[in-house]
Amino acid sequence: QVQLVESGGGLVQPGGSLRLSCAASGSAFGITDMGWYRQAPGKERELVARIPNGGTANYADSVKGRFAISRDKAKNTVYLQMNSLTPEDTAVYYCYAGFVIGRAWGQGTQVTVSS
Repeated sequence: QVQLVESGGGLVQPGGSLRLSCAASGSAFGITDMGWYRQAPGKERELVARIPNGGTANYADSVKGRFAISRDKAKNTVYLQMNSLTPEDTAVYYCYAGFVIGRAWGQGTQVTVSS
């Protein structure tokens, strides 16, 4: 079974940047896509970005032009570069690896944007 380990979260000032990483280990066969969700207090979980195998990345409207998702298939790692951060980006960010029958999830990493 695949395990996903996230890193890179933390506290950053508005306008700053962070880069999240998510490394898959174990039986990382059959991955169809990888991506990131986030959940802020009092809000529903939302899809931030995803990148399918052989496809083009897509993003939530709220992060277009500011966030960039990338994937290193050789390292089984997906990244989320976050720029021009605002307090509204504060959330727990969860990476996932998609399979035909479901998803594996990372443990979550806290991103706090505050002055």
